[in-house]
Amino acid sequence: MPRRIPRLRRRRGGRSGWVLLVLIAAAAIALVAALPTLGDQQPAPPASGRTDAADGTALALLDTLPVKGRAPKTGYDREERFGEAWLDVDRNGCDTRNDILARDLTATTVDGTCRVLSGTLDDPFTGDRIRFIRGQATSAEVQIDHVVALSNAWQTGAQRLTEDERVLLANDPLNLLAVDGAANSSKGDGDAATWLPPQKSFRCDYVARIVSVKAAYGLWVTPPERDGIARVLGGCRDEPALTSALAP
Repeated sequence: MPRRIPRLRRRRGGRSGWVLLVLIAAAAIALVAALPTLGDQQPAPPASGRTDAADGTALALLDTLPVKGRAPKTGYDREERFGEAWLDVDRNGCDTRNDILARDLTATTVDGTCRVLSGTLDDPFTGDRIRFIRGQATSAEVQIDHVVALSNAWQTGAQRLTEDERVLLANDPLNLLAVDGAANSSKGDGDAATWLPPQKSFRCDYVARIVSVKAAYGLWVTPPERDGIARVLGGCRDEPALTSALAP
């Protein structure tokens, strides 16, 4: 008697399995179509978010400064490398210290045409109001700060400047502020990575001056200094860059 060949049974769920595969494939195609192609991807912007120095902001100018490590401090001497304090580089008949006191103090009294004897300083570093009185025991209460400290400048490009250019840097009003003596002493030769004014509302102006001075004299910033400046300017992106009337 011939053997009966059994019928092949259709596996249950076969049709639903094909449907599931079709749905997965369709979803994958849609996902790939939604992704940008390599040609559509844009390069990451610089940390500051600005690329055009022509917009006149300190943040844009920061992006133009070279970034590298400090050079050795070897050979630095304040008077030998930057001239004695203070000179009359603009030849107006007054030395730089008296020029800055006359600019930054109010209600001044003056001996002759230059020598500031007294006045009031609204200190940008601390926000305190300081009464300045010239005298052996009192003059140091108001000091003239180099926004870019001269030793910092020496280690970030000023070694390549001529002697005359370094003297201009040391006496440039753009790089000078009348400030509280104690605050200036606490700053020392620190840069924006290690020291900022206690008065936070002045920090944007302060770092904008740093950027402007370094750009004017062809100096560079260290990576930590650049990051510190960028953090401050990130909160005041429209802070303007400043120009120097003395820089070559």
